[in-house]
Amino acid sequence: MGNVIWQYVAIIVVLTIIAFAIIRSKREDFKLEANKLVEYLGGKDNIISYETNKSRFVVELKDVEKVNKDGIQKMGAQGIVELDNKLKIILGESASKIEKFIDQLK
Repeated sequence: MGNVIWQYVAIIVVLTIIAFAIIRSKREDFKLEANKLVEYLGGKDNIISYETNKSRFVVELKDVEKVNKDGIQKMGAQGIVELDNKLKIILGESASKIEKFIDQLK
């Protein structure tokens, strides 16, 4: 009986370690994606202001010509609307996470 309990404890420990590894890798992947987005927007110095509105990431830029719209689309953006020096990028659920990440960069 004691051996069975230790086996269950070992299994739980291994599953916990695997779960933490998966969570950590997803965070790192997200940071890479957010860094790519900042790069595609012309770098953090090109960003004047930004905000999220549900699934949209709205960013005001110094120079819209520096933006790599194709790169943003390939990242999974569902749409990009350009109005003067602002872009409205439809990102889905990750829009608010990206705002938090860019806050950390500034």
